[in-house]
Amino acid sequence: MTVSLTQNRWSDAEAARWQQDAGEDPADRDLALRIYTSRLIGGDPDLVLHGGGNTSVKTVRGADDEVMHVKGSGWDLETIEAPGLPALHLEAIRTGGRAQVLSDPQMVALLRENLLDPKAPNPSLETLLHAFLPAKFVDHSHATAVLVLVNQPDADAICRTIYGDRLAVVPYVMPGYDLSIAAAEIAEVNPGCEGLWLVNHGIFTFGETARQSYDRMIEFVNMAERHLASRGVTILPTDEHPQQAPFIELLKQRLQAAGPVFADKIALDARAGPSISAFLAHPDLADLATRGTVTPDHVIRVKPFPLLLKGTESATQIDQALTDYGTRYEAYFHAGAAEAKEPKVMLDCLPRVAQIENTGMVGIGKTAAEAKIVADLTSQSMRVMLAAEAYGRFTPLKPGQLFEMEYWSLEQAKLAK
Repeated sequence: MTVSLTQNRWSDAEAARWQQDAGEDPADRDLALRIYTSRLIGGDPDLVLHGGGNTSVKTVRGADDEVMHVKGSGWDLETIEAPGLPALHLEAIRTGGRAQVLSDPQMVALLRENLLDPKAPNPSLETLLHAFLPAKFVDHSHATAVLVLVNQPDADAICRTIYGDRLAVVPYVMPGYDLSIAAAEIAEVNPGCEGLWLVNHGIFTFGETARQSYDRMIEFVNMAERHLASRGVTILPTDEHPQQAPFIELLKQRLQAAGPVFADKIALDARAGPSISAFLAHPDLADLATRGTVTPDHVIRVKPFPLLLKGTESATQIDQALTDYGTRYEAYFHAGAAEAKEPKVMLDCLPRVAQIENTGMVGIGKTAAEAKIVADLTSQSMRVMLAAEAYGRFTPLKPGQLFEMEYWSLEQAKLAK
């Protein structure tokens, strides 16, 4: 079997140019390399998509001010610039992060009060994890091949089989403060590890240079890709084209009629292609498509499950399908809210993804950009789920864990940007 591997796109010449353009200040040169490799990661949709992943670098500014630049919320790695990597006083956030158990508001306050520029964007929700790790450069991605494997029921054993002790396994923990503490503790008892394998989430790599951390990211993703190939598992390529069909226009009309969310402003990104067709032809589609998301933060964009249609429904039948979707979403909400530590207000009950067996896949949003993000995430998810089923069983987060992510105020804040 021919293995399609993620390419290492490092260029010595490009790296030198970034450093030369940064000037003579060592901190600026560190930041330049951080921007360069962040863009290398962000430019590959099989590593991260639409704001996914994060990166950081620890350096010294001025005489002895050790700081950490980390991706700011709302920035995409593919196009990130210096303002998108705000700097924080490193020792202060390390000390404050370990002094006591922090609530979400306390964590955000700690990070904001230690920004060098008070007008900078909020640092990544995983900033403390980056800070606790001792390595100079830290990279985090949601690589497609990795997602196939971290969403297996025996993801920890798979990691040890492929990587030995080069990666340390982190069982699923809610992103944010809890993950930062748990992952840092695991890294500390595995001092020789070169990265972290986050079950149901993704992968971290780190190193003392930008190239070392990036090279490790590509190497470890390649190892996952080769492992899948050795088991006869292929991740289907992205080979999609826009789909136009009368049924899609009918769906758009019924969504607009279903309530205020899309009544005045709606955009659909409808696609077809071999990977989409293969997914929609899966014999257990109704189960597979609704098990959950391939990485936690997708849920704020795509909801916990899609709307499934045959593509032959009448307007009345689409309306009933939307009603049934809302009923299912309400049940999901009430089950999650009953276990929540604080009161929750239910979001709208309309889908963000429609999967239409005889037609294709549709991303739904208020703008074309929003619909594209939904469709891109769903495209990756379909490819991950198909490969995960071919390997073993796609076993994502449970509904209650997805609810915790979807209704986490710090995740919802991303949608307001």
